[in-house]
Amino acid sequence: MNHDILAFTSSEATNGDSVIRLSTDACNRVKIKAEKFSPRQRRIVATIAIPRSLEQVWKILTDYERLADFVPNLTSSRLLSRPGGGIRLEQIGAQCFLNFKFCARVILDMTEVFPQEIVFSMVEGDFKKFMGRWTLQPALLGEQVATVLSYELMVQPPLAMPVQLIEHHICHNLTQNLLAICDRTTHQFA
Repeated sequence: MNHDILAFTSSEATNGDSVIRLSTDACNRVKIKAEKFSPRQRRIVATIAIPRSLEQVWKILTDYERLADFVPNLTSSRLLSRPGGGIRLEQIGAQCFLNFKFCARVILDMTEVFPQEIVFSMVEGDFKKFMGRWTLQPALLGEQVATVLSYELMVQPPLAMPVQLIEHHICHNLTQNLLAICDRTTHQFA
């Protein structure tokens, strides 16, 4: 567990069975960290605490074809057939900035490890590199069951895209996206 990312946890972050103990103000706050790996490559990690179980958060994350219904700026998310089996997902995002509509498409191969991790890697798309993972960790918010959800992305845009602008927009979108996942999970499992 990366305690830098989980800055909203209490000083006694875990007990003996790896359950993260969260401070009472941990929910609905997104913590983001961006690191420069090379002049054009960034590692971005975003984390949020969701006051629901691992299984409930997992159900929302893996309902791939409904993600575009509630994730801001995601215009399409659909399952594709994958040679050799497994999960292949096409996602298209769109956003306007500076009076310019920017669209990005990725086809991702997904590997699920229920209910702890979803690893993804771009096999085709508008970036030179786009790979990462979702991780889910059990937590307690006081006495309430919760989940710490983290999204880690290694991204390298093509030369035509300014890396600082892409980093800024990914960080901004991740905040919105994680809050939307939290809202969807909280309301669906109220």
